[in-house]
Amino acid sequence: MTASADVEQRFARARPRLLRLAYSELGDFAAAEDVVQDAWVRLERAGPETIRDLDAWLTTVVGRLALDALRSARARREAYVGPWLPDPLVASADGDPADRVTLDEAVSYALLALLEQLSPAERTAFVLHDVFDVPFDEVADVVGRSTAAVRKLAARARRHVAAQRPRFAVSSEAHQRAVCAFARATSEGNLDALLEVLDPEVVFTADGGGRVPAARRPLRGAARVGAVWIKLTRRARDGGTVDLVRVNGEAGVLVRFPRGDRSLLAFAVDGGRIVRIDVLRNPEKLRRALEP
Repeated sequence: MTASADVEQRFARARPRLLRLAYSELGDFAAAEDVVQDAWVRLERAGPETIRDLDAWLTTVVGRLALDALRSARARREAYVGPWLPDPLVASADGDPADRVTLDEAVSYALLALLEQLSPAERTAFVLHDVFDVPFDEVADVVGRSTAAVRKLAARARRHVAAQRPRFAVSSEAHQRAVCAFARATSEGNLDALLEVLDPEVVFTADGGGRVPAARRPLRGAARVGAVWIKLTRRARDGGTVDLVRVNGEAGVLVRFPRGDRSLLAFAVDGGRIVRIDVLRNPEKLRRALEP
């Protein structure tokens, strides 16, 4: 059965939200696109005229498909060489965020990285309820547990996220000031200036996927992170570049090294200082992010 033109239009309007939902659950934009396309195929098979609330139906289907995909990906990510970081959405520093999906704070890169530490069920419950305001009884249909159980899942996830999120909300201007200071210190090789912008307890996580050199475990502490980063970027100051970009709608940094390898940095800022740096080095992930 083929969907009517009206249903196609309604699906097209819902698609950005569905992509954002699937991407928040998966941290993988290509997989999110696959999930949303699969939801369209299932809608055609189901017979759209039999569905009373199309938006709710699509949210449930996309939520379930993304949960299934996340469970399947879990084993692959656990076998990944070093830390696994989400795929970013990148735009130029003076451009709009990637036009493939409407971005907002709900899918900031820092939050996506934190969500990687949750179980698939916890992540799904948190994303659906806390990020997308889906009622718990509908979340229960997605996760396949009771309403009481998904309330507990979301509560556990909420506590975990709150414990690691910046204490205070940061404006985009304050975030950009900190990132610009980081980029300037990096370009100049100025360790003292870099230490000024790094929180004493900053965490530096790198994803090389075993394909390029990258720390296999997170580095902690401003002195250690600053010294290592100044050393690593010495090559970029000799024929490479350090540029500002936007990563999931927020200020980030792209470092291009003379021999062709690259590093994409996303940041979390608290109290004017950088508390978390996520560094994507895996060439395949960078290719998808920078060369769509």
